Amino acid sequence: MKADKIPEATIIRLSVYSRNLQHMEDIGVTKVSSQEIADAADGSSAQVRKDLAYFGEFGTRGVGYEVKHLNRNLKKILGLTKPRSVVIVGAGRLGKALTLYNGFGNRGFRILGIFDKDMSKVGEQIGDLTISPMYKLDEFIKKNEIQMGVITVPAAAAQETVDIMTRAGIKAILNFAPKNLNVSNDIKLRNVDLAVNMEVLSFYMGLDEREDGK
Repeated sequence: MKADKIPEATIIRLSVYSRNLQHMEDIGVTKVSSQEIADAADGSSAQVRKDLAYFGEFGTRGVGYEVKHLNRNLKKILGLTKPRSVVIVGAGRLGKALTLYNGFGNRGFRILGIFDKDMSKVGEQIGDLTISPMYKLDEFIKKNEIQMGVITVPAAAAQETVDIMTRAGIKAILNFAPKNLNVSNDIKLRNVDLAVNMEVLSFYMGLDEREDGK
């Protein structure tokens, strides 16, 4: 199955399934049904079976799935069977918070560096890392074979940052800056606009308020 034939929503759900399966595995659960997977992900058993069917058969009808086996396969599908090296650019509150977030490491993402152009921040310790100056970013990416970049800089600096990353060899970027970025077709780019997501929540709250006559 080609990647472009698989709905992105399915990939997102696979990530949720895998995290829940990991929890089950950690507490000693060995067998799980599609309904139990669905309940943990607030979905339906039919959706679970459909999502998994894109990639093959992993369970036995009437018996369910072996938790460890299914989780191992989902991690393989998600590309989590080997560590992914990551660099963060932008040492503001968001960049620092992401650097300190333990959840990345638990899923195999190793944040190896954090960079900022503000020289007053350079040298500051963030967990086990020290903020480095932007002029060292290119060399650091190449030397450490960084695979993924995270951008948390202001919008005005985002395109310059992504250009440095891609020239240095990074192929996947998570962008938190509220700006549309220009990248070549071989670069995987995901944009996370926090304000847009807040506005979506506000929209649904507004619907409820209008229904209640507020």
